[in-house]
Formats: sequence, C-alpha cells, structure tokens
Amino acid sequence: MKLDSGFGLDNAGWPAFLVDDSGIVRHANQAAVNTFGTVMEGEPSLSASVWSPKTDMTPEEFLAKSERSSAPMTLLEFRVKGGATTQFNTYVCSLFRDGQKFFLFQLFYASAPRVIEPGPAFESEEEGQSKFKSGDTDLQTGAFSFEASAAQKQKLDCALQLARTVALDFNNALTSVLGHTSLVLSKMEPSNPWRNSLMEVEKAAQKAAETAQDLAAFSRQEKDPHAQTPGNLNNILRRAVELFQKPGSANILWTLQLEKQLFTVNFDEAKMQQGFMKVLENAVEAVGKEGRITLRTHNQSLNEPVKSPAVQLPAGHYVCVEFDDSGCGIPQEVLPRIFEPFFTTKPNPPHRGLGLAWVYGIVTNHGGTVAVTSPPGQGTTVRIFLPAQKKIVRDEGTKIEDLRGSQTILIVDDEETLLTLGQTVLSAFGYKVLTANSGMRALELFRQAPSNIELVITDLVMPGMSGRELSDHIRRLAPAVPILSTSGYVRPSSNDEEDEYYLRKPYTTQDLLRKVKQVLALAGAS
Repeated sequence: MKLDSGFGLDNAGWPAFLVDDSGIVRHANQAAVNTFGTVMEGEPSLSASVWSPKTDMTPEEFLAKSERSSAPMTLLEFRVKGGATTQFNTYVCSLFRDGQKFFLFQLFYASAPRVIEPGPAFESEEEGQSKFKSGDTDLQTGAFSFEASAAQKQKLDCALQLARTVALDFNNALTSVLGHTSLVLSKMEPSNPWRNSLMEVEKAAQKAAETAQDLAAFSRQEKDPHAQTPGNLNNILRRAVELFQKPGSANILWTLQLEKQLFTVNFDEAKMQQGFMKVLENAVEAVGKEGRITLRTHNQSLNEPVKSPAVQLPAGHYVCVEFDDSGCGIPQEVLPRIFEPFFTTKPNPPHRGLGLAWVYGIVTNHGGTVAVTSPPGQGTTVRIFLPAQKKIVRDEGTKIEDLRGSQTILIVDDEETLLTLGQTVLSAFGYKVLTANSGMRALELFRQAPSNIELVITDLVMPGMSGRELSDHIRRLAPAVPILSTSGYVRPSSNDEEDEYYLRKPYTTQDLLRKVKQVLALAGAS
C-alpha cells in the first residue's frame, strides 16, 4: 500500500484507501498506512492484505454487493499492523478515476453503544432545583445515552470533508435568494396578493440556508464562542414550536411545560434554534398524523459530578431541555447509530442530511451533552443539558432599529448576484454604493477616491486577488477605512476584534444592515 499525493483524503484523520474492482489495494492515505503498515502494491487481493471479513464472499462479490446496497455503512473486520484484527464501521462508495472503476473505503473504529439500565435520574424540587433519585421509568429498559468517542469524532470529520466541497457555492446562491426575497417583503404592502407566495419562497430559502450554515459550520470545524450571548432558552423553544403549528397540519397535541425562572445560558441563538428544530422535526415525523409532543425546561444544580449510565455531567448549574413524543420510538438496533452523520432509516430518502450529528455538534460546542431514551413502544425522549448561570434573564420588548445610513460603501465580490443584492439593499437604506467584481477592480476604484470610501465589504475567496490581499493593500493606502469580510466557510481568525468585522454567508437583509451599522460605529468610535 502506498501513499498517493493526488488522493483526495490524503490528509484525513481516518484510514481511507482506493481498491480496484478485483479487490486490490491501489492507493491509501497516511492514516491507513499508520493503521495497517506498509503493504506493497500488487497484493493478490484486498483480503490477502488487510481485510479479513467473516464472510464467504470473495472481494469481487463483496464489492459488487456493496455497490447495490443503499446502506451507507458496513461493519467489517480488518487485520491491523501487528496482526491483530479490529472492527471498523466502513463506508464504501464507487468512483471512476482515469477511466477505471475504484471503490473508496473510509474506516472508523467501531464503538459499542451503552444500554441504560434502571438507575439514578433527575427529580425536580422547589425553586427549580434538582436532586437525583433511583428507578426513574424514563431511564429504564431500551434507553440509550450517546457518549462521544474517537470513532464518532472521526465520522464527524468525514462529514467535514464532504461539507467543504459544497459550502461556498451553496452559500453564495442562497445569500442572493434570501437577501432579495427579504428586501422585497420589507417593501411590499401587507395587502399585496403575492405576499403569501413570497413568504413561502422565503421560508424555503431560509430552510435551505440553515442547511448551508450547517455545512459551513462543519467545514470550519470549530465553535464560535463570540456568537454566544446570555439568554432564555424558553424563547427559542416557543419560536421553534410556532413554525410547526400550521393550520391544517397533523393533529398533534403540543404541550409546553417551561420553567418560569429558568437559569441563564450562553448560546448562539441561530445554531441552537437549528438544533431544536431538528429534534422537533424528528418528533413530528415519529408521531405521524396524530399524537403528542411535550417540551419541558427545568433547572439542574449539581453539587458533585454525575456519572450515571443516563448522563455524565460535572458539578455545576444546568438547564435541561426535554423533547418527549408519543411516536413509534427508535428500534434498539438503530439507537447506537442515531448520531452518525448522514444516517437515515428511510429506504429512499430525498436527501441525506447531517441530522442528529448536527444537534450533537451544537450541544457539545456549547459545553453540553445529549441523552436519548426510547423504551419500546413508548415514544422517545431527547434530553439536552447545557451549562447555565444561576441567574434569570428577563424578556425585553423588541426595539425598533434604525438601519439607515448615508456613507459610501465599496462592495467587492466575484458573484454578480451578490453585488446586485448588496447594492440594492444598501442603496434602499440610504447608503451610496460602489461595486467591483474582482480585487484588482476594487483596488482601482479605491485609488481613484480613497477619501470618499468609508467602508469596504469584500468576499474573502475570489479568483486572482483574494479578499485578504485586497484588505492588505487598502490598509496600506488608508489604514482608517474599516473592512468587513464575508465568506461562506472561511473564518478570518480567532481574534475577537477581527471577528467583529466578519459576516458569514448566507445572510439576510437585516443581517447585512446590522453588521454594516455595527462596523461603521466601531470605526467611528476608534
């Protein structure tokens, strides 16, 4: 087995290798070499080198069967370096390279799930406090608690690799659709007969934008603590439920049992709402046309760490969010896989999403954990625990924002649709707008009148001169001019100050206007 510098997953953290249609290992990445050792090219078959599956099928028969199968993963046993055998969750897909057919193997260490036995669980006390008790029926037979493992992290890495290939173009297209739609709606009279249709377009675009943000967030492979602000999770839950309560929809009884004095949680509102929506989406699908969905929030205060089969938490204060449905439940054989990226039990799904892997990523990036219980025939309960502060955030009335301005702004993007969007939106709110479809053109415009331009908005990823290079040139010419960077998946830095000058795609009209106002205010203050 040798390392091929042209291999798309050569830097992946999990073993990956290419096999031809006769079962011979042709190329491998460094992780595979580290796992299996160096195997010379030309081995008679894959099974003769590293593969020792407990099956009577030949390598050719297995590859043919895997190509016909709709299952995204197969559990296989491989012989690793040193001669021992190890089980791997194996993703196999076929591809063509230089006119020849190959099979791409991606391997993740298999980990055994833990089935929860009857044990300690939370019990509510007065004033939102909690203690543990034994024998809670919700945590008895058939429950499963997800626990982070090296294998799961490797699977999430696989999702990251896939996300990087599509996040940028997807985000650019959605930014244009969402921005123009929200702009037209803001100018349209409530009585306009086309308003409802346009609102449906906005909803569809927003749902697609959420997926785009999932991809972009996964491709960054990091959390964003600067987007986390203290707030009340009850507000997010109410808004999420409202989106599912539509006239003429399924006959579902929604019950909200929300703690009135809920502790404060630091969270990214957009991401947390996406996570809650994904859990609710699964609950609605499980319930079907008729059933019950109950949402609960309550405070948890732990004087000492909890290490039970149900949940493991360090000492401290938490908010627990529960999603309880009366649906069909989750089969025991499926429970260990519910947090796998792109996993689905649907035979012919219209699309494969990140699913509950995204929920897990959101919660853990907020320092929390997720536990799922599903006794046979009794529905499913998803519990999300998030670190909290023992203080209450009061709701405040919505304030009317003044998003208008009069400054001159230069917008730079190689996507004409985004240039049009930016010019249309900002001009409608009083700004004077110049546009450039490349870094070189932007630099020409800036040199013509550097004292007239009061803000530059530039995409980071452009052919020729990148947004970073353009920013460097502008800072040398006019250090005081603020620069707002935008991108679908590139994060400029982990520096607090630079994060304030960054806008992630896709964004709405309000997102753009608020960020422009913020950056201009920061520049004025400095």
